[in-house]
Amino acid sequence: YRFVSAQFGHETNTFVAAPTRLDDFRLAAPDEQFGSPASIVAARRGTRTIHGGFIDAAATHGVSLTPLLATFAQPGGVVEAAAYRHIMALLLDRLRGSGACAAVLLDLHGAMVADDLEDAEGDVIAAVRALVGADTPIIVTLDSHANVTGAMAEAADVIVGFDEYPHIDMYERGVEAVDIAVAIAAGEVVPTLAFQQVPLLTMPPMQYTKRDPMLSLLRRAWDIEAEPGVVNATLSVGFPYADIRDAGVSVSVTTDGDAPLAAGKARELAQAFWDARDEFDVNLTPVSDVIDHVQQHATGLVVLADGSDNPGGGGPADGTVILRELVARDVQGATVAAIADPQSARAAASAGVGATVTLDVGGKTDDRHGAPLRVTGYVRLVSDGRFEMQGPMGRGSVENYGVTVVLVVGGVEIVLTERRRQPYDAELLRSVGIEPSRRRLIALKSAVHFRQTYHDIAH
Repeated sequence: YRFVSAQFGHETNTFVAAPTRLDDFRLAAPDEQFGSPASIVAARRGTRTIHGGFIDAAATHGVSLTPLLATFAQPGGVVEAAAYRHIMALLLDRLRGSGACAAVLLDLHGAMVADDLEDAEGDVIAAVRALVGADTPIIVTLDSHANVTGAMAEAADVIVGFDEYPHIDMYERGVEAVDIAVAIAAGEVVPTLAFQQVPLLTMPPMQYTKRDPMLSLLRRAWDIEAEPGVVNATLSVGFPYADIRDAGVSVSVTTDGDAPLAAGKARELAQAFWDARDEFDVNLTPVSDVIDHVQQHATGLVVLADGSDNPGGGGPADGTVILRELVARDVQGATVAAIADPQSARAAASAGVGATVTLDVGGKTDDRHGAPLRVTGYVRLVSDGRFEMQGPMGRGSVENYGVTVVLVVGGVEIVLTERRRQPYDAELLRSVGIEPSRRRLIALKSAVHFRQTYHDIAH
């Protein structure tokens, strides 16, 4: 068999003022042309990503895989219409020119919004369907934060969503998608998809799948998936920061040719989610209480998740609310990672290691995350910001934060970066000489993903 694949992803926070432009997608592509088959395979092989799973599973099954395009821009504001149309035109042109295939594998996110298009993924899948026809199976992988729509479910044959948050199972879901595609191509499975939305918005801290309520719901989905005739059961928690009609929780169940079974199991999962709705209430901790705990009670590392300024959810990552309080109280052994402030990072890097500098840090993107904070500190380290991720989420992928500086202000270390990235892998700190287990308090601009590498070292 010959399969084709494509990655076109974005998680759109419609409350962010700055748009997502074509250059943001170029920055996230294997090359300037958004990838050739060879460059995509070279970039993704050996990584714990969806396409890493596609590549390995295709080899296992003896399937020829042709990746057509690959890009996943950093979460942010609404995608400019021109950028969306440019990438879509590339994808469809390459699909037209690729010849017949036994299946299409689409590596999408599920929460992309363009200027003139609330349901971007629905448009992507429908356009691919129009090209390949009704008989070519389309298997779609989605982030668990997908806002799944009726249009997406109608155009896809199978939806395979991430189970875990943090997303430590991307690779496995890529493998699963190829396994299902092979079974369909061989005539062993007739995919029948049922989809149901739940009128519920949930917030990231309570979407963590290693504890309830999500752990019990996920186990319920796994039990359903193990039943005879069920091919896949997917829970999508949704992305609440996309202010669109279809935002929120949904479930998708695929069976082998059994529409009543698919519909019944989708209803069962949707009801379970609805019944657990009160368990998704969030109880957040004031920053001052966290500092009091660290100074008075903590015997090991405390991690403070700054989910309100998480670049992985579209936040600017230059908020100063937590930093301001840490500096004001001169919390010893504290680290803030990572503040995306190209101006300050470059100025500190130019001053050089050992220099003392006064900078207005952060607060440059909008007025929602705190004003710039004037600090005086010394430059302890300057880095190019590149390192290989070591955690289960994306292991083997190379991250690039651009110019990165460790600025020390009293007892507080500030990691300043040129690029806006979510610091969910502890390897970022280790790459700039900071051993996380030896710090008292680390404030991370992350909501949940940080748990994949901090779980075992945080007190």
